[in-house]
Amino acid sequence: MAITEKYEDVQAAADIEDNAHKHDVDSKEESQRSDDETLSTASGAKLIEKRKPPNTLESQGYISYMPIVQFGFALLASWEAVGLSLQLNLLNGGTSTLVYGSLLAGVGSCLVALSIAEMASMDPVVGAQYRWSARFAPGGAAAQRFWGLFQGWVTLFGWMTGAATNLAYMAQGVLAIAVLWNPGFEPQAWQTALVMCAFVVPPVAGNLWFRRLVAPMEWCGGVGHAVFWLASMAVLGALGTRGSHASVWAAPPSSRAGWQGRPGVAFGVGLVPISFPSTGFDGVIHMCKETRDARRTIPGAILVAVVLNALMAFVWLVVVSYYLGDVDALLAGSPMGLAIMGVYLRATGSRAAATVLVLFHVVILYISLYNIYASVARLGWAFSQNKGLPFSDFFVKVSSRYNQPLRTLGLLVVVDVALAMISIGSTTAFNAMLSLPLIAIYLSYGIPILFILVRRLRGLPVGKMGPFRLPRAGGVAVAVNALAVVYILYIISFAGLPTMMPATKDNMNYAGPMMLGIIVVALADWCISGRRRFRLPEAHFDS
Repeated sequence: MAITEKYEDVQAAADIEDNAHKHDVDSKEESQRSDDETLSTASGAKLIEKRKPPNTLESQGYISYMPIVQFGFALLASWEAVGLSLQLNLLNGGTSTLVYGSLLAGVGSCLVALSIAEMASMDPVVGAQYRWSARFAPGGAAAQRFWGLFQGWVTLFGWMTGAATNLAYMAQGVLAIAVLWNPGFEPQAWQTALVMCAFVVPPVAGNLWFRRLVAPMEWCGGVGHAVFWLASMAVLGALGTRGSHASVWAAPPSSRAGWQGRPGVAFGVGLVPISFPSTGFDGVIHMCKETRDARRTIPGAILVAVVLNALMAFVWLVVVSYYLGDVDALLAGSPMGLAIMGVYLRATGSRAAATVLVLFHVVILYISLYNIYASVARLGWAFSQNKGLPFSDFFVKVSSRYNQPLRTLGLLVVVDVALAMISIGSTTAFNAMLSLPLIAIYLSYGIPILFILVRRLRGLPVGKMGPFRLPRAGGVAVAVNALAVVYILYIISFAGLPTMMPATKDNMNYAGPMMLGIIVVALADWCISGRRRFRLPEAHFDS
């Protein structure tokens, strides 16, 4: 009996201890759940949201390989953008620039993309170029911080003005359609500005409320990018009057804008509008926080986007060159001087058909604009995280409701609307701003590529390589980096030249002085507070 009672006492004590332990475990699990999850109510439904550190974007990984490839593929929209600026190529360079210039731009862009893809595989971060410039810059920590801050200014404002370029492309296409159907209509500068501002609204709304539609949108954009390309060439081939082979392949560089007698300059100036659409592939990297296995996925998306867009632009421009006809008559008879509208109208003889074909260009550029806004908002957020922008504590805020950097998205909207408004008072200044992103973005590519090239030439380590790497054997990596830098310098040297000669205050290309202004702002920021405020970026991507 005593033994039994003793056993029962021991068992009771054990039960109490087990219950206490279970209670402690349950309490810890409940506490952990309360730390990790919060309940919120939306549309009457309970949603479970994971808490994250303040002012950070969740690494959700909801973008898989094919959607991010489609993202980059549609982001460039090369043949669509080149089509809407075709008149600029006809003014300088002619068919020689369209054919051989697009081939040169394609090869050069691939060299640059190979260099950027290797760095993206090593270190896929939202900040991209400014992070890499700081990482590979020669000198000590002060020099690295300087180049990081400088590069951030150049890259961010290059992308912001690049978004305004897409708005201008689309506004020109829409207003040309309006003129086609209403020949007496003469669009005013304020009307162009309003159309540009109207195009800002859909991508902002899409980034806020329809972010989960990004994957199907990328599929639609990528498929449309390819299908419309085929349809455009098929219509020209079936209905247009084809020119001679000599007019396409044997024509020397020409100029209708005052560069006669200087074929090399005419070719280079005409190459600028072809080169610009092949920039911006680094926008894919800005989405790395939402992309699965970014070290492998991002480089592949960059290379697929650049190679395919280069091939598509080259083939499309060759086909279009056969159906230009009398270029002077084409430029004079095209609504708002939009040459591609004249090409479609001449081939089809139908205003409705020409309208649909021009809308092919506009629709894909719209989807591209959605991608640009998502990309630039994240770039501005990343730069603010490193205290790169003045008032970074304000811009770094991330909306917990949308998981979006709303304030940098708002900054982008303000800048683009301001650029649109400038077109009301000064068309010349606005045209210069369209040339600015080419210089800024190519400069943002050139700086980190130059730094990693110098390291390789000096035999210094460049860090742990990622899954994608350029071959070192035979100096392949050095050759690719060196040729990429040469190509960038070649394009930049023509981007600041006036498109019309003689140059006057009304037709001067102010892109060079404006780029110099941004450089001065970056240097002033460094001297005033940036050298104390800016934090050297560190790799923070979670693979």
